[in-house]
Amino acid sequence: MLAIQTAERKRPSHLSLHVEFLDDLIMAQEQAKTPLQEIIAQRKLSALFQPIIDLKSGDFLGFEGLIRGPADSPLHSPINLFGAALQQNLSLEVEMLARQTVLEAFSRQKLPGSLFLNISPDTLTHPSFKNGQTLEFMRTLNIDPARVVMEITENQPTFDFTEMRNALLHYRNMGFKTAIDDLGEGFSSLRLWSELRPEYIKIDMHFVQGVDHDPIKLQFLKSIQQIAESCGTRVIAEGIETEGELRVVKDIGIALGQGYFIARPSPTPPLLASSETSRIISSNNIAIFPMMEVSYRSQMTAQKLLSYIEPVHPDTSNEQVFERFSSNAALHMIPVVKNGLPVGLINRYQFIDSYSKPFQRELLGKKACNKFIPATAPLLVEKSMPIEELSYFLAEADNRYFADGFIITENNRYIGVASGQDLLRELTRMQIESARYANPLSLLPGNVPINEHIERLLLANTSFVACYCDLDHFKPFNDTYSYRKGDEMIQLTGRLLNWACDHKQDFIGHIGGDDFILLMQSRDWKARCEQALRSFEQAASLLFKEEHLIAGGYTSEGRDGQMHFHPLTSLSIGAISIAPGQFISHHEVSAAMSSAKKMAKKISGNSLFIEQRGIEGKI
Repeated sequence: MLAIQTAERKRPSHLSLHVEFLDDLIMAQEQAKTPLQEIIAQRKLSALFQPIIDLKSGDFLGFEGLIRGPADSPLHSPINLFGAALQQNLSLEVEMLARQTVLEAFSRQKLPGSLFLNISPDTLTHPSFKNGQTLEFMRTLNIDPARVVMEITENQPTFDFTEMRNALLHYRNMGFKTAIDDLGEGFSSLRLWSELRPEYIKIDMHFVQGVDHDPIKLQFLKSIQQIAESCGTRVIAEGIETEGELRVVKDIGIALGQGYFIARPSPTPPLLASSETSRIISSNNIAIFPMMEVSYRSQMTAQKLLSYIEPVHPDTSNEQVFERFSSNAALHMIPVVKNGLPVGLINRYQFIDSYSKPFQRELLGKKACNKFIPATAPLLVEKSMPIEELSYFLAEADNRYFADGFIITENNRYIGVASGQDLLRELTRMQIESARYANPLSLLPGNVPINEHIERLLLANTSFVACYCDLDHFKPFNDTYSYRKGDEMIQLTGRLLNWACDHKQDFIGHIGGDDFILLMQSRDWKARCEQALRSFEQAASLLFKEEHLIAGGYTSEGRDGQMHFHPLTSLSIGAISIAPGQFISHHEVSAAMSSAKKMAKKISGNSLFIEQRGIEGKI
């Protein structure tokens, strides 16, 4: 019986070989599949969702759908996943599977709001997508196209804008909205924005991260926001990772935000913003914008000074030169140029002084003007030379270059002239302009950013405290101890006031001399001012001589020429609380601060005077 059963299980030898061959073939085919092909065949992708928050209401507008490969695979990262798909010519298959995976997870969790669905330009214009496969799949999931935002990811150059525009028009007619991802990072995202007119634009995270410390990034975001407002596009700031970044992005007026600080990508995302995020969005406090350092000297070049004067040839007669000077009283120099190359400068006063002497006009009138070209070579300055470098050079060079002027060149060829007076005038203008933005002694913000910050506070309808800080008896100290010591005391005051501020909420400016402004949103502003007064009393004592400290002051000559006793220099702070709607301009706030400062200065020693009008609830 055992022998019969054994015999029945045996196969003919040729059949066994055939079955074994088929098993080996199937096994080989399975082994030949790449990891990516297995992922596609087994649908081994998973979806994550990251909220996009409305920066005015604090509600979630919707969620961006993100895709991940298997956790135990090198293709877990989307960069690796789509990179492998591109190499293996499977981009369309991977993207279609990713889209279905995200849509299924979005529907399964019944997530509210909009779904931002990543789509590449190639897929957008592909017939299989355009023919309605995705729309039909969405219908089976009961997802309305009006809730889906097609987020165009620009991972490769896009050249056929007409085809893309036509495709987007097709999808808009179905109810879809559009967004352009990573503005500022891709190949042609600005062109895409102009051509496609999307409902949303997402700013690349590079320009968002660190924006609270980088004035260049701040200016970029402001510019994008202004363009967006003009064309009806809502801006989404990606990559918000800190409280400071969120505050700045919100204050610029950007509509929407996304990033780790708000919520990280998750298979089951939160449906409400965190209490910390909600607190920042609902707060009326404004962010402290990073200040753009105004360095006109490093930006301006010699070309700024250039004046074009028609040159003469070395063979031009002296009589012709004389006629030009005679006909134009403002002409102080005439350049001499040969074949485009500068030869020298003829100075008006030297020429006329010599030429007008008896018989000189008759003797020299028809002769070439090269006799009046100074023997030493003219000063040639390339138009690209920074003005700061030029000023240092002229300070060290022969005085005649400053008086007589110099020639400005481009690639060593004549393009114009300038004088030392032109340089001095421009340097003075730049110093005045620079001081309006940043005080050169303390490097703190000057009048312009102070006034701009006050206007931002008033526009935001937020409560704040404005403080005017001034040194008492500073002039006698300056006269007694020298201007250098006076500058040292001003710098010390600036540092102490700066240390007393909460830099997330409080703004410090230096309007000039020994006057400083604090615009404070911190709730403990009073304690901070009092700490600044104590710190000044301790630190300033190191600047006085021992006998003056013992006497409590010193004697010096007053403005009336008489000797007077002056108390030690002290710090006065006049503070006034500004309630929403109390003032309408920075001029009114400045007047109120000045009044409070005058009252503080009437108090002897280091003092804080608090104007009581409107102060309820702030102390």
